[in-house]
Amino acid sequence: MAELDNIPAAINEPDPRVADLNGCIAQYDREYDKWKKRVKKILQTYRDDNRSANNGGASVKFNILWSNVQTLVPATFSKLPQPDVSRRFRDNDPVGRVAALLLERALDYEVQHYPDYGESMRQSVFDRFLGGRGTVWMRYEPHFRAMQSDLPTDGVGISEDIDEPQEELDYECSPVDYVHPDDFGHSVARTWEEVTHVWRVVYLNEQAVRERFGDEWATKIPYDSSPEKKDKAMSGDRNPKQAKIYEIWDKEKKTAIWLSKSLSQIIDERPDPLGLEQFWPCPKPLYATMTNDMLVPVPDYTLYQDQAMELNVLADRIDGLIKALQVKGVYDASIPELARLMTEGGNTDLIPVKNWSAFAEKAGLAGAIDIIDLKPIADALKQAYLAFAQVKEFIYEITGLSDIVRGQSNANETLGAQQIKQNFVGLRLKDMQMGVAQFAAETLAIKGQIICGKYSPATIAKIACAEQLSESDQQYVQPALALLVGPERMIDPEAKQGPNPTRQFRIGIASDSLVQMDEQSEKENRMEFLRATGEFLKQAFPVIQQSPQAAPLLVQMLKFGVTAFKVGRTIEGDFDLALDQLKKQAAQPQQPKPDPEMERVKADTQIQQARVQADQQTNQMKMQAAQQETQAKMQADAQMEQMRMQAESERHMRELQANAAESQRNAAMQQDTELKKAALQIAGQIEVARISAAAQERAAARTAEADKEHEAAESAEYEAKEQASAQTQEVMNRLLETQAELLKTMSLPKQVMRDGEGRIIGMQVIK
Repeated sequence: MAELDNIPAAINEPDPRVADLNGCIAQYDREYDKWKKRVKKILQTYRDDNRSANNGGASVKFNILWSNVQTLVPATFSKLPQPDVSRRFRDNDPVGRVAALLLERALDYEVQHYPDYGESMRQSVFDRFLGGRGTVWMRYEPHFRAMQSDLPTDGVGISEDIDEPQEELDYECSPVDYVHPDDFGHSVARTWEEVTHVWRVVYLNEQAVRERFGDEWATKIPYDSSPEKKDKAMSGDRNPKQAKIYEIWDKEKKTAIWLSKSLSQIIDERPDPLGLEQFWPCPKPLYATMTNDMLVPVPDYTLYQDQAMELNVLADRIDGLIKALQVKGVYDASIPELARLMTEGGNTDLIPVKNWSAFAEKAGLAGAIDIIDLKPIADALKQAYLAFAQVKEFIYEITGLSDIVRGQSNANETLGAQQIKQNFVGLRLKDMQMGVAQFAAETLAIKGQIICGKYSPATIAKIACAEQLSESDQQYVQPALALLVGPERMIDPEAKQGPNPTRQFRIGIASDSLVQMDEQSEKENRMEFLRATGEFLKQAFPVIQQSPQAAPLLVQMLKFGVTAFKVGRTIEGDFDLALDQLKKQAAQPQQPKPDPEMERVKADTQIQQARVQADQQTNQMKMQAAQQETQAKMQADAQMEQMRMQAESERHMRELQANAAESQRNAAMQQDTELKKAALQIAGQIEVARISAAAQERAAARTAEADKEHEAAESAEYEAKEQASAQTQEVMNRLLETQAELLKTMSLPKQVMRDGEGRIIGMQVIK
């Protein structure tokens, strides 16, 4: 990179401001020397570097500092802070809304794409809970590429870019640098608002100095420093010496100065390099315990270091008591078998003893062995554990760790009771979380101002993916970019830095909460948003139908409620568009209102006409009803007459049917009687014939003997009689068959036949 234009012509010429700056730095070193030494000891305690040292006579220690820091860091910094850019007052400002959306997406890209922001934030939070102060530093870093292949590619600047000829911008970024507590300083003051100078120490090798400040300064600046500690510095190429450069920002003169104390010269000076709202390229440091009379922080560990030392002593005492809690004693040397009792004796194993009688006379084991009483040691160990727990509770009360809810709960507690307890038990922890959140918000605000003040409009649109916004927001992209970078830089990106959008009071930059977000909570927020809007719309629609003029006011009220939900920010543009359309409709000229008197007369006339029409309709309905009644009566009479004639015809038919049935019944009875008579007559004739035949047989028998002589003569007569007998038998057989048929017919069951009125009309044989 080429040399700076504003470098003093005579490098060796003394500058009177160097003495003032060196005095300011020396005053800070004297004021913070005690604090730096204290922080060094705290770091050694945290890392347990002084394990071999005799810390309070304790050889066994309990590192409560490490435990507390490991608990508080994730409790206050559990996730990477995300940017939250919005319209400051949530007015109907579509340009401001799209500008806030573009800036938020650009910041989100910087936070997610580059790891420096997250690492610097975590290191700062770590310093806050160890040394009591955490600091970061922002800068603008453009990267160029050669327009011709034979030109070298540019390096990296510290806080400002220097364009070289025949180069073009490749990409831009705004790194967040972590500043070690030993490398940060400021003018001595009581409060941060009274600070006039802020600086940091940057260690650069010769190549970095050459790229940043030029070849001439690279050969003059001594390389006599290193960020490593002197007692741990390594020799050779593994620990190369570097130039110690002070980057000092003077708020009163609005200038940034780069100073080499070893050279005692200012090597660079620039007026307000970044154009930030608060001027400083760093937020207010993340402090621990502070007072209003100085900016020297009080590390948390110093407030409970006495109790921590007590824990170390108690830990050592507990360790000694545990080691002393052993079965030890003495025995009679004249009985060597007792030495084997503790080493060889197993379960149910017996040790033989010589001279048992002499051993028994000495009261056996009770008189030959004596063991140390462990009860006092056990009681002392219990008391040590109790004291250890009490001291640890004291430390938790001092640090606020006792406020953290660790999952203990009462099964009888309601959800409301648990929520109330959660809201009050972590007040001090919430204060720490808010401090970290404020530090993150200020860091993001400075980064956002650097993006607006230094990035080209094309870079902002590119990293924010402006082309992927909704169609309704595309029309506001260019005005939104003009709001962010300024109209001049929209035309010429190399123009003077545009106005800061945060100073126009239209955009606010913050960070979201740093505690671990719950997905279920996010879902509940969305459901609450839908329920609230749904209930409002249910009540607003009837009002809009009755009075369309109230639609803009109701939409504005709905938008007022929607903006309170972060989940509803994505649809704010649709509400703005709908509100504008409703306002345009309301602004259209309305028809003139009619004369009230004419409206009254017109209304009376309409009422009278309606009344006349109602009367006419009533009379017409009456006439129709009378006509329908007459027709219904005539139809009813005709139907009655028809029914009467039909009933008479049916009665006549029934009489005819009854007479016919009576005739048939009489004929059947007469026929039955005749059949009976014929059967009796035939039966009499058969009986007569049988009797006659019997008489003839007897006569023939009587005359047989008498007529033997006349057998020949009477042979012809006999044959005639036989023939007559055969014929008679045949006739009788026929009569018997006829009689059997008649008897069978007479013996069959019969059923009485009745007409429709129940009268008997005949008999019917059931087969």
